[in-house]
Amino acid sequence: MTRILDRYIFREIATTWLGVTMVLLLILLTNQFARVLGDVAKGKLPKNAAFDVIGLSAVQYLTILVPIGLFLATMLALGRLYRDSELPAMMACRVGPSGIYRPLTWLMTPLVLGVAWLSISGGPQALTAVERIGAEARREADLASIEPGQFTTFGPDRAVVYGNHVTPDGKMENVFVQRAVGDDGTLEVVISELGEMVESDDPNFRLLVLHNGRRYEGVPGTSEFRVIEFAEHGVPYRLPSLEAPDLQPRAMTLMNLVRSDEPEHVAELQWRLGVPLSTIILAILAVPLSRSQPRAGRYGRLAVGLLVFIIYLNMLSAAKAWIEQSTIPPALGLWWVHGLVLAFAFGLLAVQNGWHRRIFR
Repeated sequence: MTRILDRYIFREIATTWLGVTMVLLLILLTNQFARVLGDVAKGKLPKNAAFDVIGLSAVQYLTILVPIGLFLATMLALGRLYRDSELPAMMACRVGPSGIYRPLTWLMTPLVLGVAWLSISGGPQALTAVERIGAEARREADLASIEPGQFTTFGPDRAVVYGNHVTPDGKMENVFVQRAVGDDGTLEVVISELGEMVESDDPNFRLLVLHNGRRYEGVPGTSEFRVIEFAEHGVPYRLPSLEAPDLQPRAMTLMNLVRSDEPEHVAELQWRLGVPLSTIILAILAVPLSRSQPRAGRYGRLAVGLLVFIIYLNMLSAAKAWIEQSTIPPALGLWWVHGLVLAFAFGLLAVQNGWHRRIFR
């Protein structure tokens, strides 16, 4: 009998978790898909990399969706069992909290292991891959990526380019270019009838070749300007480097975070380790929060559960910021938040099951 009930509760929670997680993931990926299509249309991303970016974004989203999905699924599934008086009937047959947590553990264990991998390794690797795809796309950007009638900033030199029209063969008409040519504030402004991108001998540079125009060079605010008319003029354009820059804490490997004593790295390390821990805490907390009276409605306690989750998440975010600002010691870190919410969960269980009366007695 117990095994039948275990399989029944497990199936209810697992199917609800799958549906909740897929719906939330679909909503986030739909928004991400719109942004990626916009980047592809502007030439910021190559067309063949669009689905790669979406897939890598899904890996990052799952780090957060798995815990919240398990929390909501447990509350929804148990809420239905309370509404239909199935859980009260089980409790009348001496099925206590262990009878609920046992099948929940069957689902929670693989999810905790998976989200631990996502948080510690998978998510940072996906973030690094997305940044590299973006760097490669910026490196391959040419005049065809410029939208006519809009000012566009190119590359690490922050050159500003404007054109009225871009022909199908990649040439730009009525070109305006502004770029800094020295550390003393000297600017170069070029106006020409036609422009095209030409490969140079140096693989890290390209040439923007302008035809039939005029170049103005000088320091803004002074009267010393040089004006040159030309039939053809090449403006060198330095391509973005593909070498990995200093990684953000979110993209750093676990070992690099462990070896570092900087507050930002300590906060990121505790955040990653806390994701699987928070998955366990939320699963424990969902059971007492979902308890309701028979026929009280499946979603009656869901608003309370969402409020508790928002408070939990905001407390973690605040504690992480305090670690980064050295307001609280790293030894205290995020652990006090997890401990407080876990104590709250056990307190609810004690009150609902009468454990507190036994202890006081």
